[in-house]
Amino acid sequence: MSSPRVIVQVAIAGAQILGKAFLAAGRQAVANAKHRPGAAEEAAGVRGAADSLTQTHKLTLDEAHLILNAKRGDPLEQILKNYEHLFKANSPPEAPTAQATAAAGARRKGATQRFHSHYIQSKVVRAKERIEAELEIQQEAENAQRAGEQPADSANAPPPPNPPPSSS
Repeated sequence: MSSPRVIVQVAIAGAQILGKAFLAAGRQAVANAKHRPGAAEEAAGVRGAADSLTQTHKLTLDEAHLILNAKRGDPLEQILKNYEHLFKANSPPEAPTAQATAAAGARRKGATQRFHSHYIQSKVVRAKERIEAELEIQQEAENAQRAGEQPADSANAPPPPNPPPSSS
């Protein structure tokens, strides 16, 4: 047997083995998806259809905190401060006036322009919206809980007396 012929036969056999393996893996994935429909979302880090905010914003709360460089317990003011900084840092530079352009050119020959990214800026905005939506849900839950609670004194108080019967 010649050397090129053996190499071609080995390559064909390897391709057949890999093809069969990928086909079997695909079939198994389809079977798993039919058996347990929520598995794909859980594998991706999403808690399923129950977490509608993540589905709506396409961003988990942890991802939003990572983007804005904030921790879970940070106050809203700190998160908004981080948002403002990141938003301004990734926004396009303001259009310079003719005088400012001439002065800047005289000062810094060969200086690079400030980098801006619409993609990063949009991620920063989405992260802020996600955190704000989560805070709104928490506030609504707290308000509903407070509205459902009765004061401690009224729970133990006796019922009011019945009015006297009228004689007509």
